[in-house]
Amino acid sequence: MSMTSRERVLKALHHEESDRVPLDLGATRNTGILAPTYRALTTFLGMEDDGNEPALHGHAKVLGLAPPTEAVLQRLGIDFRGITLGKADHSKEALLPDGTHRDELGVIRRQPAGMPYWELTASPFSGEVTVHDAINWDWPDPTDPGHIRGLREKALAIREQTEYALVLHLQDIIVHPTQFLLGFEKWYLSFYLEPALINTLMDIMLELRTEVTRRALTEVGDLIDVVSCSDDVSDARGSILSPEMYDEFIKPRHSHYFETIRSLTPATILYHSCGAVAGLIPSFIDMGIDFINPVQVSAAGMEPQRLKAEFGDKIGFWGGIDTTRVLPFGTPKTVAADVRQRLRDLAGGGGYVLAAVHNLQPDVPAENIVAMYDTGRTFGRYPIV
Repeated sequence: MSMTSRERVLKALHHEESDRVPLDLGATRNTGILAPTYRALTTFLGMEDDGNEPALHGHAKVLGLAPPTEAVLQRLGIDFRGITLGKADHSKEALLPDGTHRDELGVIRRQPAGMPYWELTASPFSGEVTVHDAINWDWPDPTDPGHIRGLREKALAIREQTEYALVLHLQDIIVHPTQFLLGFEKWYLSFYLEPALINTLMDIMLELRTEVTRRALTEVGDLIDVVSCSDDVSDARGSILSPEMYDEFIKPRHSHYFETIRSLTPATILYHSCGAVAGLIPSFIDMGIDFINPVQVSAAGMEPQRLKAEFGDKIGFWGGIDTTRVLPFGTPKTVAADVRQRLRDLAGGGGYVLAAVHNLQPDVPAENIVAMYDTGRTFGRYPIV
């Protein structure tokens, strides 16, 4: 029995088996493809003149992403289409005369020659900053109409004119923004040396992000199938904070944010955190998160078969195809073998969306990308063997 992409996705989101496992590329800014990788892919597919442009604003620009065109998505069999917030009408974000990029929070980044990423070079609160300074900073306006202008029209076009599942990707919540504002070293030290400052900054960011999210979901909460957001709380070894600090500083604020989402849409909540998050999955479940991404299988304790056995009836998995060894250094044959193993590990009973572990980097050969998705389409059919 053949299904539409949306029918297939809805089955997976409800932990039910469909005709095959859904595939994602580019529906979120954590499942995308960098511009050099994308150019190599389109050349490999004979689509080098597709006219696509790299992302122009926000964190997608910082990450160097290129949104795939419809032709590429159809060739690879992608089941999702994504929409994102627009650039604010009144924003600090700009390309400065010295070639650096300033984002909406005033964070400065520079793009090294020949590199797709923009690297952090100046954090506005890295020096001596008081709580009063933080409160009176020139914060972005969460009610700026540019964020949501045209959002409903985009969502309606996908819902009414296609058979794809629809994802709304939102901003990072509190962890990344405060890291960029303070600088990473000061961010870690602040929990011990300046708890009032880190609490103030996290509260401000939570208020800003919650209001933007509220306005976006008021526009499209009835149309989307998935709402996606990000905040890295782990690295490859484990949580970046102690369990006590996570419970004090992060979990209550994340809980508030996810409760807001849940009150405004029935859509599946997809949460992205890199790293070894296995020990935090019970907290994710407590907070009402439905799916986690990227399922970083190379990180400590992230054995997919164990994760599925322990948590698969309570939370879904989105990602899982290794980007540290298999995709960049493997062959199409070894990529296919890895995809088939991941399907056996995670796809049983539904609750799995196949994608790479984070964005596809320039070291990933185009033939391996095609092998990943072709294998997913061919061998992701139920029953998985």
